[in-house]
Amino acid sequence: MTVSSPTRSRLTVSGRPISNHLRDVSSLSRQMVGHFVENVAPCGTLPGDALQGDVTAVTRLCLELTLSRLDGRELPQEIQQVREAAAEWAREGIPIDTINHAIHEGFKLGFDHIMSTAGPADQASLVATARRMLEILDTITSEVALAYVSEYRGVVSEHHTAVHTLTSALLGGHSAATMARECGIEIAESYQVLALALPPHPDESAPRVDGRIVARRKLRRVQAELARSCGERALSLLSIDGGTILLPAHTFPDGALDELIARLSQAAQVAVTATVVTAATADIPDATDRAHELLDIVARITDGGGLHRFSDLALEFQITRPGPAREHLSAILDPLDEHPELLETLRRHIANNFNRQRTARLMHMHTNTLDYRLKRVRLLTGFDPAIPTGLWYLTSALVARSYQTGPPRNGRVEAIG
Repeated sequence: MTVSSPTRSRLTVSGRPISNHLRDVSSLSRQMVGHFVENVAPCGTLPGDALQGDVTAVTRLCLELTLSRLDGRELPQEIQQVREAAAEWAREGIPIDTINHAIHEGFKLGFDHIMSTAGPADQASLVATARRMLEILDTITSEVALAYVSEYRGVVSEHHTAVHTLTSALLGGHSAATMARECGIEIAESYQVLALALPPHPDESAPRVDGRIVARRKLRRVQAELARSCGERALSLLSIDGGTILLPAHTFPDGALDELIARLSQAAQVAVTATVVTAATADIPDATDRAHELLDIVARITDGGGLHRFSDLALEFQITRPGPAREHLSAILDPLDEHPELLETLRRHIANNFNRQRTARLMHMHTNTLDYRLKRVRLLTGFDPAIPTGLWYLTSALVARSYQTGPPRNGRVEAIG
């Protein structure tokens, strides 16, 4: 941004050009840097060479730019130097709010310095000076923001690509030591391998709404929450449907994962379903396959949501292995093929942990109707859902039967961001 008035008149206070009151640039810039250290908290954490070097130099640069604008002159080369400094700050990770706060503090100090030399006759000139200083402030903050954001995007993109490559290497069982050093991420000895499923947000299918935008916004919210909760320790490949997350096992014990999935669900605004397997780094590929197999089982036999562990699904995992046992168990439910309402009632009753009142309420029926349907299940299959043995076989049959249908939608898909 440039102000297109190179011949604007000089402003005066006490009969002298405003710029004369700020002419001792070296002394004033040192005073401002000292003020930043005392009043802009993050500045106090910067190393001494940065304060005496870059910060002082840029402060001086902004002062010179301000002086030239107050005199009605343009110095485009100084604007370019401000842009270059902002880009360097982005690369060094200095927060943009710290930079902007320091700039505003500098302008307040400068204006106070001008005010201290003004008299009663300078009111109109001070009003004009304030307006012009606001224009200069707008120019500097706009240029700083544009250069900072542009550079920051490049840095983030580069880091994101490196982390994406590192995660892919770990999931594929390839050596990732070199990539880890490039990313600045230490590879842990073992990981919590999470398989994630993100169901569609209701708005993805809403009329007159671009479902792709809704889905991507859902994904970005999940990624943002993952970054807030786990920082750079989380390695992930995620898409709008889910994916895989690797968390260092020593940093994220098993007990902390339930809360993480709850936060991700809140961010996504849908019920996130996840499974977890703990594995040594070298065993990540096999653990990933197992975690997604477990996620597939959860998708087939439950309504989803929450974190599921292998210990919770060991029986279901074994039942779903191909073979004659699975076929035999599945056949138990064949007599119900012509009675889909009985099959659905049985599935709901098991999913509700055999709670008659809850099942009846959710299916909008009387408990007597539920009991009648469960009695018919016993008569048709030969297994009574009212006794433990019969219920065990019927539950196992439902798990096995789920693998006669097409694969459910789950999170093992290509990552897009």
